[in-house]
Amino acid sequence: MLEGLRRPTELVVIVVILLAYGCPLQAIVPAYGLDERTVAAWQKRAGKHCHQVHHAIVEQGKINAHHMQAAEIRAKGRNMIAWMGMAIAASTRMFLGGVVSIRRDRELADRLLQQVRACCQRVQALLVCTDAWNAYPRSILRAFREKVKKTAGRGRTCLEVWPELCLATVIKHPKKKRVVEITRKITLGPLEKAQELLKMSKGCQEFTTSLIERFTGTMRERLASLTRKCRHAVHRLETLETGMYLIGSPSNFCWPHHEVSTAKYDGCPFTPAMAAGLTDHIWTVLELLSYQIAPAPWVEPKRTRRCGTGAVSDLSIPKRPRGRPRIHPVPDPTLPKRPRGRPRKIA
Repeated sequence: MLEGLRRPTELVVIVVILLAYGCPLQAIVPAYGLDERTVAAWQKRAGKHCHQVHHAIVEQGKINAHHMQAAEIRAKGRNMIAWMGMAIAASTRMFLGGVVSIRRDRELADRLLQQVRACCQRVQALLVCTDAWNAYPRSILRAFREKVKKTAGRGRTCLEVWPELCLATVIKHPKKKRVVEITRKITLGPLEKAQELLKMSKGCQEFTTSLIERFTGTMRERLASLTRKCRHAVHRLETLETGMYLIGSPSNFCWPHHEVSTAKYDGCPFTPAMAAGLTDHIWTVLELLSYQIAPAPWVEPKRTRRCGTGAVSDLSIPKRPRGRPRIHPVPDPTLPKRPRGRPRKIA
């Protein structure tokens, strides 16, 4: 992320820290004598890099999460309404991922839960707590399933849901913009197994979505375009996505979490990434911004030969002759060539 920048590295790190904590861009500009477009470009660049770090470390199927919570929030944009879906692991307070979309539909839930599926270990006992959005149950069933071969020989494998998957739905009943009653029910799985998984996640005594709601509250506090009344409406969805990961990735690797650092866990400062076993120390923001992302594996391009309007992959096909076709037959090489030009005059 820091390659090619002309400003000192210390200044870039300070500006990124201020942006991650929600400092207004208009305050950073006069404080450090920077151009507003420069700070906005650093914010976008740092958010993209944090997204790549999240994909390279968190979304590798190494997190042993027994309890996760998911929710979505509404964001105002310029001539649009955007929706952000996010999920965290309840036991480690790990930010598992987030997606941004124009519509609050099944595709949003599918993309979010596919990210959560990429973070979790395979076929484990898992409790998922969500709100009453009706797109969650089917999306969870589509995300947390594995291919199982039941019959020998040829044939398609079956897709079976994880046997110890539980889904708890939290329904809030508001009245005059205040919650007056909360209904909790188990949508999928046995109640005894769900309660057992709830006890394994430290800090939760009942089925609730309070942890993800606190995290979305932090997002609304630190991302200006998510506040209820603001003059910073976003123009593009990319701005929301980069801002979300600019806050989520440092909270995973750089900021010690208060609840995870209590005596209930280990008693010393711990980040969510340390609690999840992804790292053994607290990262600095410079270490996060300097993390080297492995490039995508090189794939040899498929050699093709064009024939007419399409492409031919078989190289054994002879090439089509180029140029205008011959009108006269090919001369016989055994016959002598006809003299060219005017015949010589004999004196």
